[in-house]
Amino acid sequence: MMQNFTYNIPTEIYFGKGSIANLPSAVRKFGGSKVLLLYGGGSIRRIGLLDETIALLTKAGIAYSLLGGVEPNPRIATVREGIRICREEGCDMLLPVGGGSTLDCAKAIAAGTPYEGDAWDIVLDNAKIDSIDVLPIITILTMAATGSEMDGYAVISNPETKQKLGMGHLKLYPKASVLDPVYTYSLPKRQTAAGIADILSHIFEVYFNHIPGTVIQDRVMEALIQVLVECGPKACKEPENYDARANLMWTSSWAINGFIACGKSAPWPVHSMEHQLSAVYDVTHGEGLAVLTPVWMEKTLNERTVDLFVSYGVGVFGLDPTKEKYEIARQAIQKTSEFLFETLGMPKTLRELGITSKDAFEAMADKALEDGTEECFTPLSKSDVLAIYEASY
Repeated sequence: MMQNFTYNIPTEIYFGKGSIANLPSAVRKFGGSKVLLLYGGGSIRRIGLLDETIALLTKAGIAYSLLGGVEPNPRIATVREGIRICREEGCDMLLPVGGGSTLDCAKAIAAGTPYEGDAWDIVLDNAKIDSIDVLPIITILTMAATGSEMDGYAVISNPETKQKLGMGHLKLYPKASVLDPVYTYSLPKRQTAAGIADILSHIFEVYFNHIPGTVIQDRVMEALIQVLVECGPKACKEPENYDARANLMWTSSWAINGFIACGKSAPWPVHSMEHQLSAVYDVTHGEGLAVLTPVWMEKTLNERTVDLFVSYGVGVFGLDPTKEKYEIARQAIQKTSEFLFETLGMPKTLRELGITSKDAFEAMADKALEDGTEECFTPLSKSDVLAIYEASY
């Protein structure tokens, strides 16, 4: 039976070409007097987005401070630096410009600035956010992947403890987000593909569970995956294909803004396993997910799960429903592998990601279990997780 749920997306979306024009009014609407504008590498400089954003703020008389160099898999040290700037320079709003890492970093800063203790405390215990007046966040997105522009979640890494942990709270939803597909034109094919793999995994983590009666969510998820299959290759081959980029961007948001998970709450095993890869080896999140996903699918195919794999194969790829169900299920997994590795050109093994040792696998499996992998679609024990890492190697 579908689970009970409460659904709320308190984020205004400004979508399409030129939608950044809404930025000054949004800052004023949500009470920003001085923003911390944070970004990652040099890409937003190269495409002129940093200058465009600053010009809009300046023209509107909105003060700002800058924090550049936010890393992929954002570090707690960068969060702490952002908190320092906000406190010392009086920033009362976060304006991340970039992809999911920059947006995630901003969420941690927004919660950590008014918090009296260390920001890592909040990552470890999200309940501390209950009593915090989180700073408002407005985002400008440059990559379709994590969906952070329309959800209340963030993932922060701590290299000292070798942990990569998620944090989530309704207060961390951005107040508004600017989604202009043109800003994704400059993404290299590798980053575009990694983003697509991330979006796909967000959908899979919800689709592949045993909550019955969720027909609307299941059919929507199948449609979202079909969009990835149709538009993903176009965006990789034609970087300035506006419609392909636009549909990927909107799919990214709807893959993780909570709608498809209404009534289908469950642990996310592949993300749990990949977070350990990123924490230890600092691999690209989407690439790690791509390597692990088909192996996980094969590991979880059994008599209890086969019918769901059949639904996926028929609903997404149009496989012949009259064939034997295990044949359909295995074809569906093969189609998924072909999409990730042949069509998108993603790395297929952990070795291709530069991982040359298995020494950390056992400790990684222990940490993955802490996220509830034993309560998943197919329960995964420590030996199961280790087997997945080994088969992915």
